[in-house]
Amino acid sequence: MNGKDIRKLVIACDAGMGSSVMLAGQLRKALRKQDVAVEHTPVDAIPADADVVVCHTGLAARARRGAGGTPVIPFEVYLGDPAVDRLVKAIKDGGEVDA
Repeated sequence: MNGKDIRKLVIACDAGMGSSVMLAGQLRKALRKQDVAVEHTPVDAIPADADVVVCHTGLAARARRGAGGTPVIPFEVYLGDPAVDRLVKAIKDGGEVDA
């Protein structure tokens, strides 16, 4: 999938600790000039219209089950993770999204 085709990015979480909410805010700020909606949802309630799902590696299997064929981008670190940085770059520059 080309990053320029992404219109809805979902941050899927589970623990309720607030880290993924911070990541969602960071992504909203980073993508504010692109036409991309960033939503924060529980991993078991991923919306069907999501173009890409971002979640912690510990939730990736559950996210993939709930996301259907939507690409899932797992990350290790909530802020500054290389996988998230690559996704933001692909959305901004039109590169391929690796899922």
